[in-house]
Amino acid sequence: MRPKNIVRARRKAPARRPSTREQLLETAGQVFSEKGFAAATGKEICERSGANAAAVVYHFGGMDKLYGAALQEARRRLAPSETLVAAVERETDPKAKLSAFIGLLVRALAGPASSTWAARLFSREVISPTATFDAMRNKEMRARAAILTSIVSELTGLPDDDPAVARSCINIMAPFGVLMLISPQSVERVFPVLSFGPESAADTTRHMVQFALGGLAAIARDARR
Repeated sequence: MRPKNIVRARRKAPARRPSTREQLLETAGQVFSEKGFAAATGKEICERSGANAAAVVYHFGGMDKLYGAALQEARRRLAPSETLVAAVERETDPKAKLSAFIGLLVRALAGPASSTWAARLFSREVISPTATFDAMRNKEMRARAAILTSIVSELTGLPDDDPAVARSCINIMAPFGVLMLISPQSVERVFPVLSFGPESAADTTRHMVQFALGGLAAIARDARR
């Protein structure tokens, strides 16, 4: 006879169904990434998400705000600056800070989000930015620049307002802009020996950090002459 004090295993709870707002946002991200903001319509988004024709206005207040929400969601999925700040602040050594900074961006590009509408939407905006994206991009770039400027300044011993520090930050960030623009998959086709999948994220990070440190060491040597 089974003891009374043994707790029976609970049945696994069914997965939560996304709300109408969540469904609209996910569908909108897909449509915007496929067609761009100008060609997307609320009617198509509502039909594809199975929502009422007035759902976009009810849940988001219109297409402009829906687009802004989609961009914010894409940003959240692709290593936002707040996540970078948290990763860097956990480290004390400047080399470890640089590795944390680069590593997080590499993992974002190698992770599942890199092949979703979030990455495609950002790629579209890099090529042809909208006014909605401009404000977000400027805020993100300033935040990332501040983080990286501090790290580069520590590594080179140069003041953070030195032009060499700014140029070094651009050199470090440039590869990520290229990969966002043409996609890691396209680079793999050109260089078949490379892989940007999750399994190679550590090697990619190690190489990019090593390359950056070599360049920064040369900049620091030149400054001391």
